Amino acid sequence: MNNKIIIIGSGFASLSAACYLAKAGNEVTVFEKNETVGGRARRLSKEGFHFDIGPTWYWMPDVFEKFFNDFGKKVSDYYELEKLSPAYEVYFEENEKITISDNLEDIASTFENIEKGSAEKLRAFIKEAQENYKIAVEKMVYKPGDSPLELVNAETIVRVNQFFSTISQQVRKRFKNEKIIKILEFPVLFLGAKPSNTPSFYSFMNFADFGLGTWHPKKGMYAVIEAIETLAKELGVEIITNANVTKILVENKKAKGICVNNKNKFADIILSGADYHHSEQLLNEEDRMYSEKYWNKKIFAPSSLLFYVGFDKKLKNVSHHTLFFDTPFEAHAKEIYDTKVWPKKPLYYASFPSITDSFFAPEGKEAATFLIPIAPGLKDTQEIRNEYFDKIINRLEKTTNQSVKENIIFVESYCINDFIKDYNSYKGNAYGLANILTQTAFLRPKIKSRKVQNLFFTGQLTVPGPGVPPSLISGKIVSEKIIKEFS
Repeated sequence: MNNKIIIIGSGFASLSAACYLAKAGNEVTVFEKNETVGGRARRLSKEGFHFDIGPTWYWMPDVFEKFFNDFGKKVSDYYELEKLSPAYEVYFEENEKITISDNLEDIASTFENIEKGSAEKLRAFIKEAQENYKIAVEKMVYKPGDSPLELVNAETIVRVNQFFSTISQQVRKRFKNEKIIKILEFPVLFLGAKPSNTPSFYSFMNFADFGLGTWHPKKGMYAVIEAIETLAKELGVEIITNANVTKILVENKKAKGICVNNKNKFADIILSGADYHHSEQLLNEEDRMYSEKYWNKKIFAPSSLLFYVGFDKKLKNVSHHTLFFDTPFEAHAKEIYDTKVWPKKPLYYASFPSITDSFFAPEGKEAATFLIPIAPGLKDTQEIRNEYFDKIINRLEKTTNQSVKENIIFVESYCINDFIKDYNSYKGNAYGLANILTQTAFLRPKIKSRKVQNLFFTGQLTVPGPGVPPSLISGKIVSEKIIKEFS
């Protein structure tokens, strides 16, 4: 196979696809509109502090290892991994938190102390989740989403009921304590949907959490991007930044190239890893597969209001990953998915990577990222951002019993307007389409255009779904389809 291939965007999915396609003997060029590669996974550096702008959780380490193994490499050839201990902490009320250890037995003991009999139930639940994980990774997530038959095998047939019950139902059937329930419902939030709308088969995310653990790549998630960028270049991929693509060129219903920085570049195959909706806007209307009505009806994963904060001291009573569930989850979820308004009392997540890794902050100081999940498409103003920063800092002080306001060196924020400006994200969504039953596998937007030949798509809006490991997998899926069709 020796084709000239243009890839739009340089996120995890695009870089993954670039590696596989170059390995197969193609001439691959990646065009990225921003100054640095990474898509949503970029890095912010300021006054000696560093922040992962996008993803901060490293789950499913086996998927990353499998990716590098496909090229005769190992993760350790490119970056250093550390298993976090504790994995994370969850605050429920002032000075009341639950620490999630780095191993299942300790977690089971923690649960048992909260709810008698829950340790045995947890072990059974995680065993089932592990079986689902094995099926998902080996039999399902690497499928191209062309047919419902991809989901049909001996293992899924006997588990068909798990596609029509929800995570919430399965968890609440086993456990009564609300704190335990919230912890077990938390991992599926990475899939961008409410636990009450997520099929119980996705309990495999609980195995990813409690079974495989939470890891930290030294220098953060951007170090993973840099690793894949290095691998891509080793394979001969050309990467061009500050390259804004404004048109996909089509002739006789066949993709011929792109218009980038007002110049036409031609290729045999075009692959877009940019936002799917935006990618189709680069086509004439008659060449688009999906209408505005289609996109408007889809259930999107949340957007986010993020704050990147430099503190002039080390903070107390927090971990590398800290969840603040000190307000009702159900009300916040309703504001994200149903009423689609700014939340009154939002849950939030905070990352303090400088606790683990000195790279992130100067000595004696702390780098912090705060994230509030919000509905996409909301009005985004600086006044609103300021209001919410005050809310969470006040709560942080109260919940962790410390004063921090006077120790803030700077605050940088990122929200809907930035997702749109930097990533052409539909309604400013942060995570793509929610992974609910009606938007799973073959029901997601297709990786191959039905209207334009030689045009393909990858990323979190298509198969297998949102998240970093699925994005790596998406790049492999689309590259295999291209290689099969053009070899």
